[in-house]
Amino acid sequence: MPRFNALGFGFLAPAMIVVTLFFLAPVILTVFFAFTNMSTSTGITGGEYLLTQSDLREVKASGVSEETYDKLENAGYVVDETGLALLAEARDQATADELADLHAGAQFSSRRDMERALKDLRANRIRSTRDRKALAELFTSSVMDERFQTEEEFRAALTAASIPEADQNILVKVAYTGWVWTTENMKLLFSLDSSWRYAMNTLFYVVFTLTFNVGFGLFLAISTFYLPSGIANTFRTIWFLPRILPPVLYVLMWYWLTWDTGIISSFMSWFGVAPRNWMLDTATNAWIVVILINGFVGASLGMILFSSAIRTIPASMLYASEVDGANRWQQIRYIILPQLRWPILFTSSYQTLSLLTSFEYILLATDGGPGGATEVWALAAYHTALNNYGGNLQYGLGAAYALVLVVIGIVTSALYLRFFNFKDLVAKPRIEQ
Repeated sequence: MPRFNALGFGFLAPAMIVVTLFFLAPVILTVFFAFTNMSTSTGITGGEYLLTQSDLREVKASGVSEETYDKLENAGYVVDETGLALLAEARDQATADELADLHAGAQFSSRRDMERALKDLRANRIRSTRDRKALAELFTSSVMDERFQTEEEFRAALTAASIPEADQNILVKVAYTGWVWTTENMKLLFSLDSSWRYAMNTLFYVVFTLTFNVGFGLFLAISTFYLPSGIANTFRTIWFLPRILPPVLYVLMWYWLTWDTGIISSFMSWFGVAPRNWMLDTATNAWIVVILINGFVGASLGMILFSSAIRTIPASMLYASEVDGANRWQQIRYIILPQLRWPILFTSSYQTLSLLTSFEYILLATDGGPGGATEVWALAAYHTALNNYGGNLQYGLGAAYALVLVVIGIVTSALYLRFFNFKDLVAKPRIEQ
């Protein structure tokens, strides 16, 4: 039985903490939020119980009895012991006693009628209209527009209003302002037409950008391999700049290139072409720019990885192929590309997962426009959960979008491992077996 190595565990502990905090915890929280209805309106903690006039339509659609609905909609005011006690506290006991003598047990359908009852007082006259309006609310018999901190308090108020228990269960659900566990996010996600549009946009974006990333990265790595080292290093440095530039500055350079006052419009104006925004004027232009922006960033990383991998190929193999009469294309086809299976697998899987979940360059360049044409799944998750024009941020629905990306990422990684025959790539050489 292997002995516990405290020193080894100590060295691994920081890495385990980082993995837990920055990799596992976000995934767990995403799953947690995805099955809740958390939003700006519900908050992320508990809620209160509040029935408002806007809730009455939902209450009626939820199946409460007509009698309960009428009580909620037409609830009025009643001069009872509770209201009289509140009036004595707010004014004095003499005022409460006089009102009890005049209207004890009386019910009024509107606040105006209740104010008239208070106006009937003679010995303890309430002269201010504002005071009568405020005191009238002490005798309300409705649970509408009243906040209750706990379910027990809300149910007690419903019971006092003679609401049947079956209707109480419906009202408790409607009135709760906090978040609850739900699967409605997933149902809503796959019922929205916009979700399918985001999915198709994402597929288009990932396929074309990934093809550009890997293909152009391979082209740069192979073409610079056959150049003198000094010239090759210069070219690699230039092509690596998009990777190291801050995204805001990098996209700003594309603004200077494509906007109606940019370089392209200035150049085309010499030929009589009217200035136009070459980034956002059409969906086609927007996609071309988005793919190029992300493509150059990904291709620069692929170029470095592929160039490093090509340098590990034994030079003797290339010399022997030249002796056998192989040309450059044959060297690339039969020697270089087969040796790059592992780097291509890593780059493809890494870039796919990156493109599925990243959206910062699209956000900075087009923000999903024009008209949502470049709105991808990850950007939709961001807009839904953290930044939308409606003002009500839907954390739960946004997390559901993100959870779908997690599942797609896992499935895609498994397919890559299968396609590139991962077991053969990591197998021991036959001489060691």
